[in-house]
Amino acid sequence: MSTTTTAVLVPLLPFLGAVGGLLLGRRAPGFVRPLAVLPTLAAAVLAVVTAWQQGGGRAVDAATRLTPTGSVPIDLALHLDGFAVLVAVLVGVVATCVQLYSTAYLRDDPRYPSYAALVSLFTAAMLLVVYSGDLMVLLVGWEIMGICSYFLVGHYWETEAARTASLKAFLVTKLGDVPFLIGILALAADAGTFRINGILTAAVSGHLAHPTLIALLLLAGVAGKSAQFPLHTWLPDAMAGPTPVSALIHAATMVAAGVYFVARLLPVFTASTAALLVLAVMAAVTMTGSALAALAQDDIKRVLAYSTVGQLGYMTGALAVGNRSAAVFHLISHGAFKALLFLGAGVIIHAAGTNSLGAMARTGGLAKRIPDAFWTMTVALLALAAIPPFSGFFSKEAVLGAAEHAAGGHAPGIPAAAGWTVLIAGLLTALLTAGYATRLWLMAFRGTGPEAADHGREPLAMNGVLWILFVPTAALGLAAWKLPHWFDGRPLTPTLTTSLLSTGCALAGAAVTYAAWRRTSVLTARTPLGAVAADPDAAPAVSEAEAIASHTLAYGHIAAAPDPGDPGRLLLGPLHRHAATGFHLDAVYSALFVRPVRAAARLAAFLDREVVETYVRGAGSAPRLLGTAVRRAQTGNVQTYLGALLAGSVVLAVAAVLVATGA
Repeated sequence: MSTTTTAVLVPLLPFLGAVGGLLLGRRAPGFVRPLAVLPTLAAAVLAVVTAWQQGGGRAVDAATRLTPTGSVPIDLALHLDGFAVLVAVLVGVVATCVQLYSTAYLRDDPRYPSYAALVSLFTAAMLLVVYSGDLMVLLVGWEIMGICSYFLVGHYWETEAARTASLKAFLVTKLGDVPFLIGILALAADAGTFRINGILTAAVSGHLAHPTLIALLLLAGVAGKSAQFPLHTWLPDAMAGPTPVSALIHAATMVAAGVYFVARLLPVFTASTAALLVLAVMAAVTMTGSALAALAQDDIKRVLAYSTVGQLGYMTGALAVGNRSAAVFHLISHGAFKALLFLGAGVIIHAAGTNSLGAMARTGGLAKRIPDAFWTMTVALLALAAIPPFSGFFSKEAVLGAAEHAAGGHAPGIPAAAGWTVLIAGLLTALLTAGYATRLWLMAFRGTGPEAADHGREPLAMNGVLWILFVPTAALGLAAWKLPHWFDGRPLTPTLTTSLLSTGCALAGAAVTYAAWRRTSVLTARTPLGAVAADPDAAPAVSEAEAIASHTLAYGHIAAAPDPGDPGRLLLGPLHRHAATGFHLDAVYSALFVRPVRAAARLAAFLDREVVETYVRGAGSAPRLLGTAVRRAQTGNVQTYLGALLAGSVVLAVAAVLVATGA
């Protein structure tokens, strides 16, 4: 097959699997798992074939006119360059792992058929975004991911947390999508085309009339989709969904889409110095704030969620200093180890019967109980903390090296202020990242107390996936010497200065956290916490749903329930209660937006009920009252009718005389 044909099949196969799963889910349940796994696996294989055929050489473009619009046409276009084909491989591999993992994780879930179909549709939508060469077609995949995330995050819709989280994710991302759509239309109006190649040509040649306005409008959508400040608040709450969904969203689909979009259109953003500075500040605030918040979370999945927000901040920081190669390298590396972390967290939650790190710290023997998750997650956390020689070290160093390059004024067109902003924030975040990664490992695997309930080894489909993802987590860093051939040709190998600084920061963060844990672990046994009720013999998804539903009831909010055994509380001090709530951004948004909107809605309802409906009721009541009055005059008495006729005649005669005489 040609490269174009192979590429077309990559998003098409998961889409057909989703359609088949929805149609046959109830009628032929035996086909559900094959329709979930096999098309996604085939798409992953074909993505690898497409990458091999493309080979990092010249981009492959193919297009057909989709529809005439009367002005700017819309094309069904493919654009296959090194960035696209490698990101597609990441999406296919992670989606296949998630589908395999889910066959065991949700084995007894009655809604598994719709879940699996939505995961396949989610995968197809992201692959459409990756391969698309036309912005309007890309927008279709972009919006399909939004609706899929709404349904998947709300999978456990029986719980209030899942219902609220799915609605919040949908509304916050749509808030960014409105200016995003306006930005796409403005961009097409300036460039005269929706084709990405034509837009890049216009941007490089300086033919965009409003580059700053367009870039800022597009950044609003990117901030919403990729969970960047100030539209990042939906992502930690989205942890109410099943763990495999969290892995898919965080590692390879929805949040990666925004970063990938900016990487594809980077010349549009570099055409505006103001946009690059905004992007740099957004990245810096996002990565440092989320790292502080991660250090204060009690829910293991919320720690990983804030971690994702921070790592996405590194990617947007690389884009702010004009290096999309480093951004996409970290996107791919992060996708591997973050998928492993989330899927490993699902195993931990099932084994411990809780998602609370405070409870895990009071549970002994968890590492021995789940050795596969223990060893693979240990390496994944080292990669997250950017400890050499694991993948996260090399990709994060590529970002910091690009920032150092820009800070020294060696990146043409990139303000040095953006470089310094990203570099300083990146080093501080490296310290904090190692801190919360160490805290998670110590509290989850080094707990003391009653032994974790032993209900056998986890299914092979779950443990096997962890080891599959372990390989790129441990070894993908070696690609730093090969990837420049696939990307823009810029070197991605670590530089000495940033390597020493960031590794030193990471080791310092880990050491300080370990010292704090040694001090607080003595207090852990003195302050027991009630165990979250969970059924240890149930399927992992059931155990997770019970843990999520009962977490707040059992422990209260972490900011209001001090745990002296938590090293994060000791490290953050008075900042802890603010970091635990995400620095109260939800409360701020509630005061600034939610309450005024609700008040306006109540006012509109009052006006509709008391004013508009009054006129409507009046319009109906007046004829009814007139009819009632007329009906009363209809007595059926002939004498009454004649008397009324005579009286009326007299009145008319008198009136006529008065008019005639001019009186």
